[in-house]
Amino acid sequence: MADLTTDFLGIKSPNPFWLASAPPTDKEYNVRRAFEAGWGGVVWKTLGEEGPPVVNVNGPRYGAIWGADRRLLGLNNIELITDRDLYTNLEEITRVKRDYPDRAVIVSIMVPCDEESWKAILPLVEETGADGIELNFGCPHGMSERGMGSAVGQVPEYIQMVAEWCKKYYSKPVIVKLTPNITDITKPATAAKLGGADAVSLINTINSITAVDLDCMAPEPTIDGKGSHGGYCGPAVKPIALSMVSEIARNPATHGLPISGIGGVTTWRDAAEYMALGCGNVQVCTAAMTYGFKVVEEMCSGLSSWMDEKGYTSTADFIGMAVPNVTDWQHLNLNYISKARISQDDCIKCGRCFAACEDTSHQAISMSEDRVFEVIDAECVACNLCVNVCPVEGCITMERLEPGTTDPRTGRKVEADYANWTTHPNNPGAVTAAE
Repeated sequence: MADLTTDFLGIKSPNPFWLASAPPTDKEYNVRRAFEAGWGGVVWKTLGEEGPPVVNVNGPRYGAIWGADRRLLGLNNIELITDRDLYTNLEEITRVKRDYPDRAVIVSIMVPCDEESWKAILPLVEETGADGIELNFGCPHGMSERGMGSAVGQVPEYIQMVAEWCKKYYSKPVIVKLTPNITDITKPATAAKLGGADAVSLINTINSITAVDLDCMAPEPTIDGKGSHGGYCGPAVKPIALSMVSEIARNPATHGLPISGIGGVTTWRDAAEYMALGCGNVQVCTAAMTYGFKVVEEMCSGLSSWMDEKGYTSTADFIGMAVPNVTDWQHLNLNYISKARISQDDCIKCGRCFAACEDTSHQAISMSEDRVFEVIDAECVACNLCVNVCPVEGCITMERLEPGTTDPRTGRKVEADYANWTTHPNNPGAVTAAE
């Protein structure tokens, strides 16, 4: 059996699945249930400074986007950081870490952007025995209007400054949680590294309004006839998160910076994809809120089985393996040519591929009178749309044309792969010797 034990910043956990800072990690009761279910670690729901507790809304806090089968695709929330007393949280964290020494316990923190506030709370957190802290620079709602959360995460200079304070007043690992509500994710990641942060985690939620109630004409969730923007998470944000993770992993300024991946992790495969792009572990929220804590059992068993199948004995064997294959468009090999192929044995004759290609693509699929669908190679540009709209998995595939064969669309022979496509004359992004 593959060993799922992970070592992230020297923090060991029995598996790479941590619960993200969110409602599931709001209190001792939840966290104990999570650990009993098998989670490798938790990031405690964000703590604020000492003083009057944060006040959350007492109406709906979540909005949602569903698929056709009512499967939850995205969740929008307007909930703020913990509304429980700071010292109550600290006492609970202390007990949990004492009783589960083999699990990772990270404390998320968000306080005003001044040195004294961080200097005051960090020693209190360190006394709990928790394994590290995560700086919440990502929340796009409620707290950002107060000069915290994403209001800090969108300013690299602030990130570096606060990271430096934390390294000054706290002796254990410091993780900076990044906001996706920014144009270039490498800038805040670089700032975190310059500030001495030990790692980054991403992505936090995306600023959003998921729906409008057309009866009361207000955003959902609606509180007494009014609504507000919130933070979007769940399976729908995974593509955005994977892209941002990859940018940090391959950027020279942040290369080697440990990453904790967050965003739509629902299955073991999602986790494996994040880890292949350089993440040392993953954090989960929406999947736990949708299916309950025991979903981690399927995640662990699935990842272990896949690792056994591939011959990986530990997660370290494949972390970052996909990073060298992430490149810019101009470096893609334009001599690679493929065509769509339809399996007549699997085809259910629904006609989706034909309608999509005929109306919106390249008119590369024919339909006979008895509804037999076939690819017209002379028109097919291998866009892959037919594969994506086909309801039968594996019915339509892409087949590569071997070098030396003639592309019926262009009439040109398919050339062999070039060792350095970036200098090939057919490459519009090629760099010439003169340049």
